[in-house]
Amino acid sequence: MMPKAMNRRKFLKASAASAVGAGLAPNIAMGQSTQSANDKLNIAMIGAGNIAGMAYGPCSTENLVAIADVDEKMMFQKVDEAPQIKKAKKFKDFRVMLDKMGKHIDAVCINTPDHTHFVATIAAMERGIHVITQKPLTHNIWEAQTLQKAKHKYNVVTNMAVQGHTYPGIRQMREWVEADVFGQITEIHSWRKGPPWRPDDGESNYWRKPSEFPPPATPKPSSLDWDLWKGPVVTDLPYSRFYHPSGWRGHYAFGNGLIGDWMVHIADGPVWILDLYDPVAVELEWIEGGNKWIAPDASRVRWDFERRGDKKPCTFYWHHGPDVDKLTPKPENWSWGDHLPDHGTLYFGDKQIGYTDERSNKPRLASREDTRDFKRSGYPDEKYPRVEGGPYKEWIRAIKQLGPEPGANFDYATPFTVTALLGALVTRFGGRIEWDPVKGITNRPELNTYIKPEVVPGWEYGNELWT
Repeated sequence: MMPKAMNRRKFLKASAASAVGAGLAPNIAMGQSTQSANDKLNIAMIGAGNIAGMAYGPCSTENLVAIADVDEKMMFQKVDEAPQIKKAKKFKDFRVMLDKMGKHIDAVCINTPDHTHFVATIAAMERGIHVITQKPLTHNIWEAQTLQKAKHKYNVVTNMAVQGHTYPGIRQMREWVEADVFGQITEIHSWRKGPPWRPDDGESNYWRKPSEFPPPATPKPSSLDWDLWKGPVVTDLPYSRFYHPSGWRGHYAFGNGLIGDWMVHIADGPVWILDLYDPVAVELEWIEGGNKWIAPDASRVRWDFERRGDKKPCTFYWHHGPDVDKLTPKPENWSWGDHLPDHGTLYFGDKQIGYTDERSNKPRLASREDTRDFKRSGYPDEKYPRVEGGPYKEWIRAIKQLGPEPGANFDYATPFTVTALLGALVTRFGGRIEWDPVKGITNRPELNTYIKPEVVPGWEYGNELWT
């Protein structure tokens, strides 16, 4: 006989699938669901420190049954925020956790560095477990494409944890665009003031810049399994405090630079609103610092998109650096201060210019006066339902059939991630990339090696989904 927990998980999976397939609105789904809203999910965490702090609070209404982290010290980092951590079963290797407890886990939050997003996510999906994965969805393009295939094969509820995709502003901006407030948008600029790197102060903190590459080896914490931390990445790099616990983002072996860190927040709006998928070309226009191993201090990247339905061809730019006004064209009618904000997106249309903030929220027109007049005249009607509680609550509701499929499910997160990671590739290797969604990189075939890199034996996942 199948364990009771497995029967329960299969029921939750079937309930969620019916909600997703029907595209039900929250109130309709709640009315039709046979799953009690009081039933608690059995949730596991893969990755327990730092960014996992985003997950513990929203998931506190459920049962935290297991935690996997390659660093035992990190397992208790957030214990004050989430007392459930004390009772959860602890594992160093998420594969062992899934083997031993998979039948008793309904859903998993993946909070690891970029390079282990894919393996942790697909290992859970193969067992019929619902997943929410931190942004960017994966470390390379093949992994993202494979997770989209896995979503449809295993029929689980998926989400990418990008907060802004649940905010009201991104929906309002799309309503404005579709109401033709801006006319045809043919140029978009997203930016973040930088540089991202910070001087090394002797601590292993976020974006600390080493004086040399590879960073010097430093004493490894006794609580850390370094080989498990590296996971699928083929590398002989020794442990360094510049990687763990939070410095890995700027190192391409494990992260995707500021594009993987912040562009996926700031550009979430234009990508979703304007269908910025599968660019025909991506080009590095300017760079300062960086090389094929570490991310730059500043850069400007351009993506070219052909016509998408009734949308004209357009160009999208991402730039970061210390001088925002130098990198970003400030609209002539900008009246929200002498300088542009430190981060955000400008949408250049043939009727109006729009702006959203660092999480594609708080939309406005470039002119303060035009924004006031627009508000007085009445905004377009709400077309896209607003989301309560952020990406984790959105995901939990979908699993319980109390709400629709999450907006950043893998059918959206995958093409978004592909767009972003093409920019990370060109930032890393320079020049221009010409992209075909079937053939890959057509003008520099040697770079296709980085679309699907080799992995350490024992970490192979997902190849069968391509046969």
